[in-house]
Amino acid sequence: MELSVNEVIKSYGNVTAVNQLSFHVKQGEIFALLGPNGAGKSSLVRMLTGFTKPDSGQISLKLDGQFFSHIPAHALGYLPEDRGLYPEKSVLKNLVYFARLHGLTKAIAEQEALGWLDKFDLSDRADEQLKSLSKGNQQKVQLISAVIHRPKWVILDEPFSGLDPVNQEKVVDFLTQLKAQGMTVILSAHQMAMVEKLADRMLLMNLGEAVFYGNLADIRAQAQSNKVLTLTYRAIDQAGLLTAQQTWQLAPFEDNKLQVYLQPEQSINQALEMLAQVGEITAVQSQSLDLHQLYLKAISQHKTQYQQAAQERQYA
Repeated sequence: MELSVNEVIKSYGNVTAVNQLSFHVKQGEIFALLGPNGAGKSSLVRMLTGFTKPDSGQISLKLDGQFFSHIPAHALGYLPEDRGLYPEKSVLKNLVYFARLHGLTKAIAEQEALGWLDKFDLSDRADEQLKSLSKGNQQKVQLISAVIHRPKWVILDEPFSGLDPVNQEKVVDFLTQLKAQGMTVILSAHQMAMVEKLADRMLLMNLGEAVFYGNLADIRAQAQSNKVLTLTYRAIDQAGLLTAQQTWQLAPFEDNKLQVYLQPEQSINQALEMLAQVGEITAVQSQSLDLHQLYLKAISQHKTQYQQAAQERQYA
């Protein structure tokens, strides 16, 4: 029950929203779609859910012995970017209504709704109007409405939106429970720390194209940057430091702080030896790049490459 996307292209007029995109989502995993606004994520999701079709390429999903060109409605739980609950109705009535749309009986719908509300500490708000809840609590109800029918596939657009750190952690637990129940989760989010904690694999898009794809180790390899050193540092030979920047990726920040991004072939000892020749090192911290840093670096590099390719086509 793997979802495959092969060489998919989708254009709107002269704008190519998705450009020759290929990836797959494995059954039972949490898969993250990442990228800045305008990257093509929404266009991709519309194709995955069957709202639009690719101009070329193929989307395929084998489910219960049948092949589909998108995730079928009966197997899908969807949290859209534009939320769609009824503010005048009670929390419980909202959830029961959406559960019954997916074929649950009233009794089972109420049972499922109350169970999920208890997990989110909202049992005592079940009979209150939805509009009386805070934005964060309304977001929790919206999340429950997307999965109350226990779908096999779940697509969540910005599930952490409007939530404070405590409730973000509740959503992390919620998504972990979905995975434990056998659901496959595709989520789009900008909170890199949450994604890094949750996602089995991920796809970063920019300008309609795939920038990196895989698990975190794969992505670090694709980014060709495994370590970052943070130094407390005082430069003595500024000219020597400028010369070093021709070989080493250095990024000064704050007072007397310097970050060194190491390429796979570069060692920590080499970096420290080089910097000690042109300055004074008083403290060193070494760490792998986190997803937030990888994201920023990859988007910047892709944007530069995209612009260079556009210029080459213009003058060809």
